[in-house]
Amino acid sequence: DSKGGNSQFSNFQHARFLLDATVTYQRNVKKMLNSGSRGSFAGYHQRVRTRDLGLLLGVAGVGAGALMYAHGYRFGRRQLTLDRVRLNLPLWPMDRDGFRIAVLADFHVKDAESADFALRAIAMAMDENPDVVVLPGDLVQSWNPSIPRLIGDVLLPLREMGGSVVAVPGNHDYKYGPADPLEAICEVAGITLLRNQSWRHKGIRWVGVDSYCAGVSDGHLAMAASPDDDPTEPTIVLWHEPDTVDILPAGAALQISGHSHGGQFILPGGITPKRTYMGRKYYSGFYPDAPTPLYVSRGIGTTFLPSRFQCPPEVSLLTLFHSPSADA
Repeated sequence: DSKGGNSQFSNFQHARFLLDATVTYQRNVKKMLNSGSRGSFAGYHQRVRTRDLGLLLGVAGVGAGALMYAHGYRFGRRQLTLDRVRLNLPLWPMDRDGFRIAVLADFHVKDAESADFALRAIAMAMDENPDVVVLPGDLVQSWNPSIPRLIGDVLLPLREMGGSVVAVPGNHDYKYGPADPLEAICEVAGITLLRNQSWRHKGIRWVGVDSYCAGVSDGHLAMAASPDDDPTEPTIVLWHEPDTVDILPAGAALQISGHSHGGQFILPGGITPKRTYMGRKYYSGFYPDAPTPLYVSRGIGTTFLPSRFQCPPEVSLLTLFHSPSADA
């Protein structure tokens, strides 16, 4: 409604104002101290102690951070977007141009609210009629007795894909218990769960590597050729943690990851202070010049703080094309 929209604009403007004002004030005071100015503030700098200036800047920063968090909690984490992205891939065959993949990363299902939001994302993806849906990990936030049924209900609509859904576990799928319950849950929903395994489907070799952060990944085993492989088929890798692309054996046309949430918070100037282990180097979007071309989704849910700022949750619709070079 109009009231909600005005409140959203006001909170966003206040956060930006406080952040910009803090930086400007810091620069002006530093300039005055260095120049020995005798203007209208002459002598003031003689009385200002470093700790007072630090306190002032800290208060301004905390105020801006509080507004940013409040804005992201009320609005940012719920502004689900559909990102249509064309990927040009050197190892993608020309006769498969136009193949479409919907990416649903990082549901972090933990309660009814997160489950409803995940269902909303699934509906958005399926409305696009993709060729395949991929789930690159962190389906749950952590395990407790209520979670298996909750995530099972969330994934059930994907049965309508007729078996064209593939998933891998993420590190949170091992929190407070192993990822083993996902095996049966995914089977019921018609989802192929890969744990250091490969699977041929729709003329593509899908390689799923288990979570690096959980200490259960084996990229070499997953990428190893099997007797029934067709060398003319392209390979797509799902590996939850994006920085693993630097250790992935060569040969794949594309790696798809999540984990980083795009940073969750993007400050003025494009600063992303929240980076996660194995998601620091590659954290959002398409990286054509990575050792293997890599797409990193911002994901659906949140972790640590239930808030997003200038980093909306994302359903990705990737359309793949052959290119003689990654930037063609």
